[in-house]
Amino acid sequence: QVQLVESGGGSVQVGGSLRLSCAASEYTIIMGWFRQAPGKEREGVAAIASAAGSTYYAYSVKGRFTISQDNTKNTVYLQMNGLKPEDSAMYCCAARVLFGGRWSRQDDYQYWGQGTQVTVSS
Repeated sequence: QVQLVESGGGSVQVGGSLRLSCAASEYTIIMGWFRQAPGKEREGVAAIASAAGSTYYAYSVKGRFTISQDNTKNTVYLQMNGLKPEDSAMYCCAARVLFGGRWSRQDDYQYWGQGTQVTVSS
């Protein structure tokens, strides 16, 4: 059972920055970030493949968000710059230990963190 612990959420103003962290209790194949705003479906934000370091982004955050990892700590980071009100959501870290599937498909992830709230105010 992989445990995921997120940190780094909070409240910022438009244009501000936040960095989210997600520490896994053991090595995983892919780690990703998803977000869900009230009344909306959960959507994939970004993901990173642990071995190759390949990164994937939703179109809405490309160029503003950067996902990175520290494999020595089984930790991924999501640096969020140029935040907009529409980025406000509960952000959850997720991890896959099985190959196959799509980075943005939540059903392909086996483990989930509790989530951390991000609020962007204008």
